[in-house]
Amino acid sequence: MSAPLLTLDHIGLTFGATPLLTNASLIVREGERIGLVGRNGSGKSSFLKIAAGIIEADDGERFIHPGSTVRYLPQEPDLSGYDSVIDYVRAGLAPGDDAYRADYLLEHLGVAGDADPSNLSGGEARRAALARTLAPDPDILLLDEPTNHLDLPAIEWLEGELAAKRGAMVLISHDRRFLQNLTRQTVWIDRGETRRLDQGFAKFESWRDEVFEAEEAERHKLARQIAREEDWMRYGVTARRKRNVRRVSELKDLKTQLKTWRGPQGAAQLTVSEADRSGKLVIEAKGVSKAYDGRAIVSDLSLKVARGDRIALVGPNGAGKTTLINMLTGKLEPDEGTVRLGTQLEIASLDQRRAALKPDWTVTEAIAPGGGERITVGGSVKHVAAYMKDFLFAPEQARTPVHALSGGERARLMLARALALPSNLLVLDEPTNDLDLETLDLLEELISDYQGTVLLVSHDRDFIDRTATATIAWEADGQWRVYAGGYEDMVAQRGAGVAARKAEKAAATKSARSEKPRQRTAKLSFKDKHALETLPDEIAGIETRIGEIETEMADPTLFTKAPDRFSALTKELEKLQADKESKEELWLEIEMKREELESGQ
Repeated sequence: MSAPLLTLDHIGLTFGATPLLTNASLIVREGERIGLVGRNGSGKSSFLKIAAGIIEADDGERFIHPGSTVRYLPQEPDLSGYDSVIDYVRAGLAPGDDAYRADYLLEHLGVAGDADPSNLSGGEARRAALARTLAPDPDILLLDEPTNHLDLPAIEWLEGELAAKRGAMVLISHDRRFLQNLTRQTVWIDRGETRRLDQGFAKFESWRDEVFEAEEAERHKLARQIAREEDWMRYGVTARRKRNVRRVSELKDLKTQLKTWRGPQGAAQLTVSEADRSGKLVIEAKGVSKAYDGRAIVSDLSLKVARGDRIALVGPNGAGKTTLINMLTGKLEPDEGTVRLGTQLEIASLDQRRAALKPDWTVTEAIAPGGGERITVGGSVKHVAAYMKDFLFAPEQARTPVHALSGGERARLMLARALALPSNLLVLDEPTNDLDLETLDLLEELISDYQGTVLLVSHDRDFIDRTATATIAWEADGQWRVYAGGYEDMVAQRGAGVAARKAEKAAATKSARSEKPRQRTAKLSFKDKHALETLPDEIAGIETRIGEIETEMADPTLFTKAPDRFSALTKELEKLQADKESKEELWLEIEMKREELESGQ
């Protein structure tokens, strides 16, 4: 085993009166790929800053091997004092480093080297800082949320860049797929202390759950031990007082231990307020097109969204995902074509820019804009303070202004605000930004259980895979295509992930030129034509039967009165759902083939 390049030993850090870190340690050896994980507010970023030497710990020691080089990516970079972005990036290079790397990285991250740093958006500043961090070839990379403000092509490109790095790496990220693909060790910050798992993030969550289960078993054991000792106190202490003073003292210690037991931080309790069911058809778009300044954003898109669909939109930044969502929900008129919204729609939206939150609002005002102490959520009346607690806000934060909240707190507040609105159509534009992994789990469960329809824009591949029933992917020049399933399903059907705009356009042009002669003579077979005509009616018939079964099984007494009938209906329902999914995939595959053939003629 190689000698440590960086060691943090028994680190302690306190902000105000609250200890953030009490016994946190980290050892980084040559070539290690460490995922640093923990709940929002657990101290991950502060711990990484201590590792980088940016802040000093209150307790403990930091040791870096002589001659080892470290580069750190902050969440909020400072570009002041530089005339251009390229100057800022090159200033991070050491003697002997390749200066061309700065230009290469900025090009791939989509930031102009001659841009004025003072004019950059927050996302552009983050990408410039990422270029500055990656341009050298340090022994240790310390990366705090490197995928923030990156689109899918950039995230997949960054994975390749980091995988090719020879040095060690410590990575903070809320992107599960990113962590799974890059880490080989995991350090978990929990209640101020660290635990290390010598396996990558893919194994972490099952290990974490085992730790929590063991702790809970230990807590129950402690409670039982106290009960036994109290029983002894009531019936035996008087007769044996002198020789059992120690035992009485030990009981007092046990009670103190149980009283001060510090369990894991609570999880957010996400509940959505659902309106009456919408009509079966939620959105129908026919021949929709939209262009800005001569550039096609959407070209001749036809689409039907049915009640219960969970549709993810994916594509590079600037492709027009938000524009497309705004057209589908009636906020924006298309240049050509029509969009028809279904009946009884109640729409709740989550804006990726958190624009619905005013900086001077308090947490209470954001959750209950009309005032009052109570709010109706999911059909139940809740006190505002209780609803705040569901989203991990402490009672003393009721009057905290929005501008004083962290990114994660603002994300939870936006969720609380959006989910409190009665809806049967949820529109979520980058809902995963700044959410920790545990809250992401709960949001995934909420979307899965939601009885309405969901339109989702996200760059989080794992989140899409866990929630989407279909994915609409940007192809090129305003072309969008529907794929069954989540992101990995789309990759399997498409043969590639979401590519950058420039590369995708060139590839599409080349492909169109090479395939055009063949497409002129190709046509659908009789079998495919017949399937295209008959499958919709077959699917509709299956949906009708599924509805009948679900209505019958909704009777809470059915299982007790007729268990055999309940079992038979359950098996039939599973078979019908599988049959429906199979027929939908077949129809989608043939429809895609038809569109390709027609576009080539």
